[in-house]
Amino acid sequence: MEEDPSESERGIWKLSVDGSSCITGSGAGLVLTSPGGWTLEYALRFSFNATNNEAEWEALIVGLTIAKHLEVQKIEASSDSQLVVGLASGEYEAREDSMVKYLSHFQSLKSAFKVLRVLKIPRAENARADQLSKLATTEELEKNQTVLVDYLDRPTISEVDVMDIDLP
Repeated sequence: MEEDPSESERGIWKLSVDGSSCITGSGAGLVLTSPGGWTLEYALRFSFNATNNEAEWEALIVGLTIAKHLEVQKIEASSDSQLVVGLASGEYEAREDSMVKYLSHFQSLKSAFKVLRVLKIPRAENARADQLSKLATTEELEKNQTVLVDYLDRPTISEVDVMDIDLP
C-alpha cells in the first residue's frame, strides 16, 4: 500500500518569525501555529543591540526552542530574511562570527525535529510576526494583554560560548 503523499505533511506546525532593529531598540516577533489552528504569539524585547538579521535569528531560535518544549515533531518556519533562510538551508556560508554562532545553535536544535524546513516568504505574507516584532520595540508592549512578552537579557548564542580548555 502506497503512503499518501500528504501523510508526511500531516501534523506540521507553522512558525513565522520576524526581527526588528530600530532606534528605540531591538526585538522580534514569532507566531507558532499548531496543525489544528491553536496559535501562540510572542513579542521578544532585547536588552541588547541586535541587527535585523540577529533579531531574526533570535526569533527563529526562541520559536524552535518553544516548539521543542511542546514536543513538536514537524515544523515549517518562515522568515522574510534572505540571509537567515539562506544560512539555515545551507545555501549560504556564514561569514560573520555572530552568524556562525547562530547557525551552530540552529544546527543543534535541528535534531529535536523529524521535519524542519525554513522557508523564505515575502514580508507581506509575514504581517503578524512583523507587527509583533515592531510591538516589541515600542512602549505599547506593557499595555498589551493578549501577547506573551519575553525579555532577553543577552543573545541566545552567548550561552553556547564554550571555552576550549586543553587538559594535560
